[in-house]
Amino acid sequence: MARYTGPKARINRRFGAQLYESAGAVRAYGKRSEQPPGMHPRSRRTSNYGTALSEKQKIKYYYGLGERQLRRYFADAVRKKGNTGETLLLMCERRLDNVVRRVGFAKTRPQARQGIVHGHFKVNGVKVSSPSYMLRPGDVIEVRSNEAVRNLYRGIIANNSPTPLDWVSLDSEGLRATMLGQPGPSDISLPVNANIVVEFLSR
Repeated sequence: MARYTGPKARINRRFGAQLYESAGAVRAYGKRSEQPPGMHPRSRRTSNYGTALSEKQKIKYYYGLGERQLRRYFADAVRKKGNTGETLLLMCERRLDNVVRRVGFAKTRPQARQGIVHGHFKVNGVKVSSPSYMLRPGDVIEVRSNEAVRNLYRGIIANNSPTPLDWVSLDSEGLRATMLGQPGPSDISLPVNANIVVEFLSR
């Protein structure tokens, strides 16, 4: 799941949401968003189990998680106080690849993961090559000091217009982002029924 390489527009159409943000996937989804892929899609019925599975798959595709990784996050969320579903999604929002995408250093999450794996980013002055790195308030993300790499991200930011985040500040000139605090429930970018997913993973 974390390295899905199939047709992304089909995934968007199957789940009725723009889980993949590449230009081709968004364009194809916009043309045929009302009809899921496959033969006779409108005749299909979905059980409660199928609905819960679909919501879980949305999280995996959107954040680029594997099954074991999602279940590790769920186990951590269960141990914390508060709503388990919200806690699970907020952990996903704090992933390095998600923050890199949301501040505008990348146009898609797969692009953000590729840049991180290639060593393009530092956190608190140390190169981090793990997209799943969990950020905390006070952490500083910056593009490493290689002129070719910095020019690449200057171009991405110039052609990108992400929604500003209250919990992350962006210095577009210095190619630096600072975590100001924890994201809240209103900062979750994926429309998904997290409570159904919690019930599914609790079985």
